[in-house]
Amino acid sequence: MTQAPGPPSAAGPPDRPHHAAGDAGRPYTALVLAGGGARRLDGADKPAVTVGGRPLLDRVLAACGDAAATVVVGPRRPTCRPVLWAREEPPGGGPLAALQAGLDALATVPDAPAGPGGATPADPGAPRAGTGTGSARTGPEHAAAGRPGGGTAGEEGPVLVVSADLPFLSPRAVRTLVSVPDGAEAAVGYDGRDQPLLAGYRVDPLRRELALLRTEYGSLTGLPLRMVLQGLMLHRVTAPSVTAAALDCDTWDDIATARARIREHETVLDEWISAVKAELGIELDVDTSALLALARDAAHGVARPAAPLTTFLVGYAAAQAGSSPQDVARATEAAARLARRWADESDGDAPGADGPGKTPQPPAADGPGSPSERTDDR
Repeated sequence: MTQAPGPPSAAGPPDRPHHAAGDAGRPYTALVLAGGGARRLDGADKPAVTVGGRPLLDRVLAACGDAAATVVVGPRRPTCRPVLWAREEPPGGGPLAALQAGLDALATVPDAPAGPGGATPADPGAPRAGTGTGSARTGPEHAAAGRPGGGTAGEEGPVLVVSADLPFLSPRAVRTLVSVPDGAEAAVGYDGRDQPLLAGYRVDPLRRELALLRTEYGSLTGLPLRMVLQGLMLHRVTAPSVTAAALDCDTWDDIATARARIREHETVLDEWISAVKAELGIELDVDTSALLALARDAAHGVARPAAPLTTFLVGYAAAQAGSSPQDVARATEAAARLARRWADESDGDAPGADGPGKTPQPPAADGPGSPSERTDDR
């Protein structure tokens, strides 16, 4: 049974979870479906297609980077952070089969302190950072690992289920989706229709529906994905960050639209900074407005080429100091003070300038104290 879609609650802004309890703030796991034949992309390797200079799959993985564990269902490939890999049976068996394979893989993740992206450092099958080559462990010897009674990290808390072709999935959208309200079994993105691959699910009800479908049809292979929603109590999410994330890339026209949106004036700077940080392996959040102000002051008070050189030196100094956001802020402010002092001196050199810190003007010729009026006492 599903609930009729309704407007966001008036209890807070649209992107704030619409409830005080539920799964707000709980750890979550992530399941990314990255298979399929991409027929409308002429068979291209869709997860590797770039938008804003970054592969679609990496953009999705970055948005759910704080997941306790992440499973990608599809062919292995290099990724921006460690993940576990799974494949549906048979390969190409469709999204419901892939969903089942992902849940089975999550069930093998032990309840241990997780590293970046949910990789467990003690896990010999965990991928190395940046390679994405790890695989989910299977077998009875691993199924009972973790909590007493056989529970695992992948069975606790909600699971985010998304496709690998969502270029505008954001951490805010992820947190909104995995905050499944009390009384609901899934929080599903809704942009005029339900989006089962942009949703947060409670694990037990999701497993229940997959088992019922498998019993009824004998197999999950080839079944439409939307069938899994039919027996779930749904909370439809219309928050702006979620509806923005609903743009998926099934065709080359979709890719072109996404690439154009990335370059819009309101978003291009944030997108570029995110892409650079991902390329350089930087996870540091910085005050971009302060850096831009520093670049402006250096360009205006010194010379235009001083702007990029100054911001580079600020980054270098912050790295030497320890690479924290506070280190960046201190280096930025120190360089900004220098740029302002430099500009003050330049303004003081202007004709007729006077006042504290201004460059004194030479005495007029032939006036008192001029060379022609001085007496040489030597």
